[in-house]
Order: sequence, then structure tokens, then C-alpha cells
Amino acid sequence: MTLQQMQYIVAVNTHRHFVKASESLGISQSTLSMMIRKLEEELDTAIFYRDAHPIKPTEAGEKLIAQAEIVLFNARQFAEIAAEERKMQGGKIRLGVIPTVASDLIPLLFESIRESAPNIQLETYEMKSCDIIKDLQKAHIDMALMATPLSHPNLLEIPVYYEHLYAYVSPSDPLHHSDKLVSSKLPLERLWSLQPGNCLRDQVFNMCDGGSCYTTKFEAGSIDTIVKVVDRNGGFTVIPELHLQYLSQSQLNNIRELMEPEVTREISLVIREDYIREGLLNQMADALKSVIPASMIDKRLQKFAIKI
Repeated sequence: MTLQQMQYIVAVNTHRHFVKASESLGISQSTLSMMIRKLEEELDTAIFYRDAHPIKPTEAGEKLIAQAEIVLFNARQFAEIAAEERKMQGGKIRLGVIPTVASDLIPLLFESIRESAPNIQLETYEMKSCDIIKDLQKAHIDMALMATPLSHPNLLEIPVYYEHLYAYVSPSDPLHHSDKLVSSKLPLERLWSLQPGNCLRDQVFNMCDGGSCYTTKFEAGSIDTIVKVVDRNGGFTVIPELHLQYLSQSQLNNIRELMEPEVTREISLVIREDYIREGLLNQMADALKSVIPASMIDKRLQKFAIKI
């Protein structure tokens, strides 16, 4: 078996179509089919159900493809060790980002990368935390920007910044008359929430008493959407500190501090434990530090480079 054959089965699994997979690889369909057939013969195992539409892997094929993805990732790492030794910087970064960070940070991050590190080809994917963890494990993405701690045994967390959470309250809501709000006493029956699977939603519900009384009928997928819902329909929501820069002056008048306790979240760069491109990781960290207020940056990251 060869790395090339592993690339082929991963491509077919991704596209679930031999023609599309062959086009993505720049080879003929006949060559692709022949090479996969040879691999199946060598392993004495069927990897794909060819009569299925779309093509799908067999049970054994799913396991083999998952392992092939890891092998290919490690092969890339192998080649990149030489690049690190030659002090080469730059390359492709496939970055997974949770939605409540992506909307506030990614537009600024693209600009920073373009200006300070044009040798980086940044590909970003807005994803929920559970999907990010799966894709990190399968080496579909190189690193992630997400809320931590995760305490996952195969992932390394590098805290980047900490941000306060604030209540965004409609002028028509009784909470608007208070300058500060007690986190544990927020009335959840008037709370507009993010969709299930968003870690910010989970944090909000964990800090409040009586989570079972939640009765709102709409769950938003982005902070911007949920702010607009509050503007039009009353009630309140909870938003992260970095989103304040996108609010108008009249909207900033609707911000209320949360206390007892003060609520913050930690956002970290997360990588596989076998990730080795230290230089590239530090370039990403530097780009993030350039667009995040210094007061929010993790103290260790302010002083030291990342060592892995």
C-alpha cells in the first residue's frame, strides 16, 4: 500500500463519487478505480460499496479511511519537520472556529494575516465545538479557536484571551433599569438563546438558576442575529465582549454588566498533541494578538512564544 492509495480512498470518501474524486486529484477515473481495487486486493477487504448511490464505505472501509487520514496527516508533519529545520515560515492553516468567536474575530484575523503574514494561506471553517473536536482528531483541520477548558486527552490547549460576557437588554425589558445584573437571577423565560451545541449557550444556562423554565421559541445561530431579535422583540440575551465593537452607540446603551459572579470565558488555540509546526502556530498567535485588546490577552502569551 502507498500514501497515494490512501489519498485516493480519502478523496472518494470525501466526494462519495469516483468522477468527482478523480477530478479533485487530477487523475483519470480509471486510474483511481484501478489503484483502489489493487489496495482492496492487497488488504483482501472491500473498502467501498460500489453499487451504492452515492458511493459509501463499508464498515471496515470506514475504519481504514479514518486511519488513512491520520497517516496522511503524519506524513505531512514528517515533511514539515524539514521545513521547520530550515526555519521556513508560512503555509496552509486549516482553522476551525466556534460561531460566537468567528463572527467577531475572523474578519479582523483575515486582515491581520494578509498584512503581517501573507505567506500563510488561511482556510477557516465555522463549526460547533463537538464537530471541531472530531475534525481535529481526524486531522481534517490543523488547529482551532474555541472556548476551553476541554480536558481532552489528545488535544493541547493554548489560552489566547479571556473575555467578559454581558447582558444585552431591550429598553422595554424591566432589566434595562438596572446598571448591573446578578448572573444567577436572570429570568430565563425572557432570554433569547443560541442554538444547542453552542458552548456560549451552555455557559449561560449553567450560570443561571432554574434552567428548566426556558420558554423562548427561537434559537439563533449567531450573536448578530440574536441582538437584532432583542431589538425587535424585547427580552435580553448574553453576548461576548468582542462583539461590543460591532454595536451602534444606541445599542451600547443596552449593555449591562453581569455580576455575582462576574462571567468570563477562555478562548484558546487548540491543536493535536502531535502537531509540530511551532513557527506557524506562533504566527497565528501573533496575528490574533494584533487584533485583540491587550488587556484581554493571556499573560503568558503576552510574554512568551509558544513551545510545543
